[in-house]
Amino acid sequence: MLLNSVPRDALLKPLSAVSGIVERRQTLPVLSNVLLEHKAGVLAFTATDLEIQISAKTPLDGEAPQGVTVAARKFQELLRALPEDAVLRIEATDTKLNIKAGRSRYHLQTLPAANFPRIETSGEQRQSLSFPQKTLRRLLHLVEFAMAQQDVRYYLNGLLLVIEGETLIAVATDGHRLSYAATSLAGTYERQEVIIPRKTVQELSKLLDESDALVSLDLLANQVRFRFSDIEVVSKVIDGKFPDYNRVIPVGYTRHIILNRVVFLQTLQRAAILANEKFRGVRLVLAAGSLRIICTNAEQEEAEEELEIDYQGADLDVGFNITYLQDV
Repeated sequence: MLLNSVPRDALLKPLSAVSGIVERRQTLPVLSNVLLEHKAGVLAFTATDLEIQISAKTPLDGEAPQGVTVAARKFQELLRALPEDAVLRIEATDTKLNIKAGRSRYHLQTLPAANFPRIETSGEQRQSLSFPQKTLRRLLHLVEFAMAQQDVRYYLNGLLLVIEGETLIAVATDGHRLSYAATSLAGTYERQEVIIPRKTVQELSKLLDESDALVSLDLLANQVRFRFSDIEVVSKVIDGKFPDYNRVIPVGYTRHIILNRVVFLQTLQRAAILANEKFRGVRLVLAAGSLRIICTNAEQEEAEEELEIDYQGADLDVGFNITYLQDV
């Protein structure tokens, strides 16, 4: 592989897109590496942890009869440390990736591309659809905070994505709270659902932008694939039965108030300073025209704030975990 006159950012942007899934400590050394392949004027970066694979491409002239893998973190940190206007010359041998930038020289150890464990797409394509990136990004953002982390109920360590009719639904729960969001689709589709792993959801949230550019979603036998811009994300799915969220979400509300989100969040943040460090409880006392937020702790300290609201219903005194409210 020989690449001449390469702008730093032409490498850093796609490398940063894929390196988020690379762990520093791996049982297989090659999993700490990123695969570089150059074909038909395009340089492709690929990283995997055997559960998720991300590929990103950038147009680049050069000569590359074979691919190579190099330590993803070291390569990324090196590129970040170079000046923004740096122009590089990159040459790969059987054992080294040689980088030249002005009068500077760097030599990184490589491993053969043949040793890189690709995730190949497999099985019948159950469903395929596309929609704006901003639609998926906002949907994930609204529910991902409620995903479980390292729960023995493995099916909670991810996000349920449901395609039904003209609606795309996202649901997440950790057993203590549940978040649900839905958005309209341009077409009509048969019902399909899939549980996407937590790590995949988090990477998608970072990679998607607020543009109207389309993202394509393919549901395969035991995988899910997202393609947008010059990025492809292929992930295994969680094989399990997600809880029936329709039975959890109440349908009849007897009390309804409207709050300014920012004001309410700032109030909770102040009250949380004096919340019990272990239980993190907060009382919401609802009365005609007012909402009181009260936190106490083991040191007999107390925070109380009152918000003026438009409410004329019955009184209510209820407790929540204040961290859960802040997350919402």
